[in-house]
Amino acid sequence: MDKQEKLTMHTANLADENFAVLSAMFPNAVTETITGHDENGEPIIERAIDADVLAQEINTHVVSGKEERYQFTWPEKKKMALLANAPVAATLRPSREESVDFDNTENLYIEGDNLDVLKLLRETYLNRVKMVYIDPPYNTGGDFLYPDNFDENTRDFLYRDNQFDDQGNRLITNFSSEGRFHTNWLNMLYPRLRVTRDLLTDDGVIFISIDDNEFHNLRKICDDVFGGANFINIITVKTKIGGVSGSSEGKSLKDATEFILVYAKNKSEVSLNPVYIRTPLFNRISSYLTEGKSWKYTSVMTKLEDKVLIKEDTTRGMKFWGYKVLETKSVSAYAKELGISEDDVYNLYADRIFQTTNAQSSVRQTVMKETEAANYPMFGCEYTPIKGKNEGQKIEILYKGEQRRMMMFLSAAVEKIDGIYYYMDKITSLWDDIEYNNLTKEGDMEFPNGKKPIKMLQRMINLVTDKDSLVLDFFSGSASTAHAVMQANTEDNGARRFILVQIPEKTDNEELPTICDIGKERMRRAGTKIKEEASLMGQDLDVGFRVLKLGSSNMKEVYYTPEEYSQISFNLDGFMDNIKPDRSDEDLMFQVMLDLGIPLSAKIEQDRDIFNVNDNYLIACFGIVDTTMITEIAQKKPYYAAFRDSSFANDSALVNVEQIFNTYSPNTIRRVL
Repeated sequence: MDKQEKLTMHTANLADENFAVLSAMFPNAVTETITGHDENGEPIIERAIDADVLAQEINTHVVSGKEERYQFTWPEKKKMALLANAPVAATLRPSREESVDFDNTENLYIEGDNLDVLKLLRETYLNRVKMVYIDPPYNTGGDFLYPDNFDENTRDFLYRDNQFDDQGNRLITNFSSEGRFHTNWLNMLYPRLRVTRDLLTDDGVIFISIDDNEFHNLRKICDDVFGGANFINIITVKTKIGGVSGSSEGKSLKDATEFILVYAKNKSEVSLNPVYIRTPLFNRISSYLTEGKSWKYTSVMTKLEDKVLIKEDTTRGMKFWGYKVLETKSVSAYAKELGISEDDVYNLYADRIFQTTNAQSSVRQTVMKETEAANYPMFGCEYTPIKGKNEGQKIEILYKGEQRRMMMFLSAAVEKIDGIYYYMDKITSLWDDIEYNNLTKEGDMEFPNGKKPIKMLQRMINLVTDKDSLVLDFFSGSASTAHAVMQANTEDNGARRFILVQIPEKTDNEELPTICDIGKERMRRAGTKIKEEASLMGQDLDVGFRVLKLGSSNMKEVYYTPEEYSQISFNLDGFMDNIKPDRSDEDLMFQVMLDLGIPLSAKIEQDRDIFNVNDNYLIACFGIVDTTMITEIAQKKPYYAAFRDSSFANDSALVNVEQIFNTYSPNTIRRVL
């Protein structure tokens, strides 16, 4: 063994292990209980599992309990928890004519009620989404909300095709005068967040835009859904100060900010990428002087010589050095000595211009301890960091003088782009540098309300995603998130993909009558522009999107639930042609992909009536098949094979199908519609 471990001399604490498992699976069931009182009579509060909440999670009907506990609740919360877990009998129907590069793109644009869509995506995209961004209704007193009907049965859902009222909306106005004002909003968002948590990767992060109307409630339901321990940050975004939204004369201050609430699925797995605000170096220096701030990068190290090894720690892989000769000059003095301007000094010697700091880091403490007896003007510590931006790279950090003040060089704080140095400020939780004015026409698409700046969205993307991450936005509006993903990919040659979901609310635009029409047109224009600007470098960029539309099941009647469907053996006896007459083979193909958990962006090839998904992972045929075609399919040895019950040309094909697959591909899982 690499290191000795002490024996515990007792068995494992299974209660602790079980608590850890349950709290990870059901963070909303973690609560606080009073287990007793201390000697002063103060209550002893410990974390525990709420048995009633846990019972709700593993039951198919509403359960209730009587014990008092710390919790956040509202009318119908338990119903909304049950709604989040309830099955939905629906499908997603492809629309090639509205898509861009349907056969090759990995991006999805889905039209329909986002709760139903999220449920359909849950199995296929379980633990696959790295980042979620949503901009839900802020509940300002006149917002449209989704009126989810918990009491609606499955049969009613099936015939609620497209799910819109006679004005084209499945939305209601939530007026502030209503007694259920907050309840309506909570009931809308709560089940959607619960399903979303299932979609996130273990290191996935969700960003939620909100103003102060429901901020307090949003924080509480996020604690409930994701667990308070998985809270990351509240980002404050400075918006335009033009109007008086949310304020009244003499009663409150003008609103100048909005908020982004940030939660992780599992915070311990999250590592945020370094993201910086870039300002031209000399602009930064000038602003410091103008604002009366102290610009500290004013010295140049002109000589560092005679390096001496003080100590080597092989256990920790560290070397400690001393330097006998150190010379420094001010930037101004060095400029005079060289006969150049101070600007030239900054441009030429950024790697030698420094400031010092009394940083209380563990490395500095180690240096002070290991070099305590030495007396040099400069000390160095050579080691290989195990995390951070220099992870895995051998580096040397310098410490100046008796106090061992850490040397911070300007080169580490700037970046040179096209010959110009930019000062890099690592972002904080205050974003006050994002332009909110003139957003209406951003993306070459007019959308008067609710647009979010591309710069803000791209910053979130850069903060948490990898180059191949999947990004989800299920209140997509004008499709700003898709635009930001495509833009991010152009800048780092990434292959991020997006899934956008939006209900087609009516607009006043005759040419683009729904918000979905606006979003799709924006993506087309943005994709075209990005390709043009990227020129040859952008030829491989995916700027397409596959349009899918939520609809009722392809089946005429409900012969089985989705759970039962997955268990059906390849037994065709007793089946009739139960497919709706207006459904295409491609409609059936996507329903099969959903039921089998195959990504909806998967590559689909068609030869005659045969669909081949992801190079023989699934082969499906919904047209007439005979023994020859069955043999052809079986010889390709697909993981799945799917057919329509009415597809078999004759009794011979029906009788021989099992034998054919047993001969050529006995491991193929067969399914039938």
